[in-house]
Amino acid sequence: MRRGTIPGSTGTIRPMRLIGDPVLHAPCAEVTAFDAELARLVEDMFATMYSADGVGLAANQIGTALRVFVYDCPDDEDVRHLGHVVNPRLAEVDGVTVTGSEGCLSLPGINAGTTRHDHAVVEGFDVRGEPVTIAGTGFFARCLQHECDHLDGGLFTDRLGGLRRRRALRAARRAPWARQN
Repeated sequence: MRRGTIPGSTGTIRPMRLIGDPVLHAPCAEVTAFDAELARLVEDMFATMYSADGVGLAANQIGTALRVFVYDCPDDEDVRHLGHVVNPRLAEVDGVTVTGSEGCLSLPGINAGTTRHDHAVVEGFDVRGEPVTIAGTGFFARCLQHECDHLDGGLFTDRLGGLRRRRALRAARRAPWARQN
């Protein structure tokens, strides 16, 4: 991305992949080319995330099985965090664990109390291949962990157990968008 551009302003909105799509349930490949195609993917991801009113989006959610995610997410103090990470690695999770409402653009309208650590650090690269380290607390830490889970082939429902998991998956099966697939 060029310095000074608005993320997503030149991107194309791509179709969202929904729970059950195989691309969401397999680990994503490492990015090896830091080129114009990668920059275009990041722009498209921002455009798609904004069109869906999301705070984070992983590349596999739009059908591209590469280790990339974007975010525009507040933390618990309402500080905005905006950016992207290529080949992210969850380097640290610690602090108390907090169970909070979590949803996903690949399960529209489905939310469930999900337990996450209150602090997370992600290391990776930007679209130019420069190293980045992103640290977050509260809601932003939840977002970082959620997006890393996507790139490993997981959904937030995989972290649920018992009644919470059954309710979320039942709601997904009954959702109007589930009948369109």
